[in-house]
Amino acid sequence: MPRLVMVAAYRFPHGDAMSNRLLQLARSATPPGTSTLIVNDWPGNDRPPEPVALPPELRLITLSATGGGGRLRRWMHRQGRPLRVLKALRRAGVPIRDLTGVCLPLGLWNLTTWVVLRSATRCPLTVDVLERHEPAQFPRGRLAPYFIRHRWHSYLAGRLADRIIAISTTLQRRFARPGQPILVVPPQVDCADYGEPAPPSVKASLRLLYAGTAGSKDQLAVVLDGIRRLPEPERRRVRLSIAGMTREQATLVSDLEDRAVADLGEQITFLGRVPRDRVVAELGAAHFSVLVRPPGGYADAGFPSKVPESLAAGCPVLLNHTSDLGSYIDDGREGIVLTGADADDVRDGLQRALALDDAQWWRMSRHARERASAFDYRAWAPAVSAFVTGRANVEDGLDPVSRSANVRPTRST
Repeated sequence: MPRLVMVAAYRFPHGDAMSNRLLQLARSATPPGTSTLIVNDWPGNDRPPEPVALPPELRLITLSATGGGGRLRRWMHRQGRPLRVLKALRRAGVPIRDLTGVCLPLGLWNLTTWVVLRSATRCPLTVDVLERHEPAQFPRGRLAPYFIRHRWHSYLAGRLADRIIAISTTLQRRFARPGQPILVVPPQVDCADYGEPAPPSVKASLRLLYAGTAGSKDQLAVVLDGIRRLPEPERRRVRLSIAGMTREQATLVSDLEDRAVADLGEQITFLGRVPRDRVVAELGAAHFSVLVRPPGGYADAGFPSKVPESLAAGCPVLLNHTSDLGSYIDDGREGIVLTGADADDVRDGLQRALALDDAQWWRMSRHARERASAFDYRAWAPAVSAFVTGRANVEDGLDPVSRSANVRPTRST
């Protein structure tokens, strides 16, 4: 019988970063010998795809898609979510008072959710915090409804949640309050999902990959500009694949301009939205995964899931240090660390990559796979499962404020 409940409102488990976060966090949060129930309030009005196989320790209940409509209807839908979750638990025969913990992302946290779930379950409510938005991200700044709701949810979570999981130490510091248990858990992966890398010789061509739906923070235009600034013989060796967007989508949602894309011609390939197994295959065929973000603000609050996924695939990363990346990526070992986030920095990093021979690249790839063990969900299972069920402070002596940032995963074997 499930003892832990995870609440979501994603297209789970069908592949985006939020779904991947939920999947691996649920696996690491499940105490040994028990199971976790994921109650997913499917977003929008589209019908969920056919169910996919989940790990045996996880059960999934997908609620009917009834969202959408006007602003008032969407608000009522959000307010009614905790009642729908409780109804789903009763239908599934889950004894609500036997639960040891409930976990949900910050985006689903509001006053109604806290009152209903806390009073009904009488168990710790844990909030998973993945980001902190800034006014500059929105055309209307501080007046943007999404931004207002995000900051209101953050305020409530910091004061009402029993426990907080933060994806970065920056967010941990934001939520730190006396007596507030906080555990920093970076993006997790299942290292068993990734095979051996198999790129071509780095001396023949340098294959770069960006995977995801890029926003302005991902600075793809800077990456392209860095490639264009290479001397012509070196530039011709570079190939960039973008998985997750078509060319048309990229010019609409990212900072890419059509002219810059046209300048690179066949050196840049847009794969569009592809299944997760295709992304894993592309990582295995690339020499470097690229990620260039402006320091500070939103980039420092989050932690890019692309990084542990790249490392697990044996694909070193070419990036600048933001968030907690400096704790995991050493220059010349797991990847190439740029000195800054502008086009000249990208050009200099690419020249270093182009100077590698095959033996040097394979050594870097091996170190990347070794580092990925620090993100494997199995390594985090003891700390996360104890934390979300309320056992960490009593049994493990974890001081929630002063020591949570120092929690390190156990080595998986």
